Amino acid sequence: MAAAEKHRTPRSPGTSWQALLDTDTRPVPEILRLESPAFLGDHDLSIDRYIDPAYHAREVEKLWSRVWQFACREEHIPEVGDHIVYDIAHLSFVVVRVAPKQIKAFVNACLHRGRRLKDYEGRCSELKCPFHGFTWHLDGRFKRAPAVEWDLLHLDPAKFSLPEARVGSWAGFVLINPDPNAEPLEKFLGDAIPHYARWDLGNRYVEAHVSKIIEANWKIAQEAFAEAYHVGATHPQGSSYLGDTNTQVDCWENFARSVTPSLTPSPLLSWAPSEDEMLRAMLDVRIGDASPVPIPPGKTAREVAANNARDRWRPMMGELIDTWTDAEMIDNLTYTVFPNFHPWGAVNRIVYRFRPNGNDHRTSIMEVIYLSPFKGTRPPPAKIHHLAADEPWSQATELGLLAKVFEQDTFNMKQVQRGLETTRKPGVTLTSYQESKVRWLNHKIDQWLAKP
Repeated sequence: MAAAEKHRTPRSPGTSWQALLDTDTRPVPEILRLESPAFLGDHDLSIDRYIDPAYHAREVEKLWSRVWQFACREEHIPEVGDHIVYDIAHLSFVVVRVAPKQIKAFVNACLHRGRRLKDYEGRCSELKCPFHGFTWHLDGRFKRAPAVEWDLLHLDPAKFSLPEARVGSWAGFVLINPDPNAEPLEKFLGDAIPHYARWDLGNRYVEAHVSKIIEANWKIAQEAFAEAYHVGATHPQGSSYLGDTNTQVDCWENFARSVTPSLTPSPLLSWAPSEDEMLRAMLDVRIGDASPVPIPPGKTAREVAANNARDRWRPMMGELIDTWTDAEMIDNLTYTVFPNFHPWGAVNRIVYRFRPNGNDHRTSIMEVIYLSPFKGTRPPPAKIHHLAADEPWSQATELGLLAKVFEQDTFNMKQVQRGLETTRKPGVTLTSYQESKVRWLNHKIDQWLAKP
């Protein structure tokens, strides 16, 4: 067997996600049956991508200046004149609703002396620079400036419009691309669009939004959420109910997913938990306490937990929830839209975004958004809860039990950054399958950096 073939199809000896789908109590849609494993080599990845400021500079020039990226939700700017400021590295954009059904994004710099036009989100009737009062219409056309009629005779209003980025909307998300010549958003998303059609993320609201400074490169932070290989060591409490090494990894062109099944034990365990023990561990029930969700005879923990989740969401989602599979109710469908946008699939509420922290390659911004179903009028989006690097996730009580998981994840990140800056080994070594989503991310970045 050739070396490439030997590494192309490694799989855990445990129960596969597809085998679990065979036991589902609901018809399984074709989207969940898709498999797209990718063998992207078994070579080490150079550590320069994490520690070299020159590599970061290339990312800004070739990636962040040219790629589609999640800026906000449509409900963040619901009324004409509502705007947010979206920063990426040293770049900054004002994303503003200019008409009831039109959103634009402008470079956040006055064309007079370069002062940032907006520092915060808000609502306005025009875009006015606080420095000298140069003003533009909401659609970016030049409007007025002091003494323009006698001391700015050389200014041509028709050529003094604000430079724009491309804007697109999908599933309630607003994405921008700094490159005015970029391909349309729909083409970039491609086959990701039908994956989400079933889940209607546009009909949700931002229940929580937490931002935290991470003392590590944005890829180090993001990659911790691109594989389940770390569960046994970093989240040992999950080993009895998460099929970590059973995770299915699928890579397509501009998006990828990893599906980690719940209520199936890790094959790495040296013992076999019962159905009740798995469910109690997932619900974080202490030893000696009665389980709030007993398992009737003849039922599995997966089936009981899925029905319990349906009961929880039925008041908001109605009968639709009864058509979703058990897998959609309890498994972790972790999608990534290249390069840094992570809207989970199915009933999962999580959306992640990872960005460089300003122009610093050694720190990053990690954001967690809970995108929740609602009934009746859409509630207003939650305000961002900003956490500093030294503040624990538990300060964000709106995250609930997941704050503990995030604390475990981010505990490693600073030490990975420091370790890569100390090591004598020039590259990081990855598994062929379990970390193939990490390989996919870096493979895509390398493709973008190689563009002219």
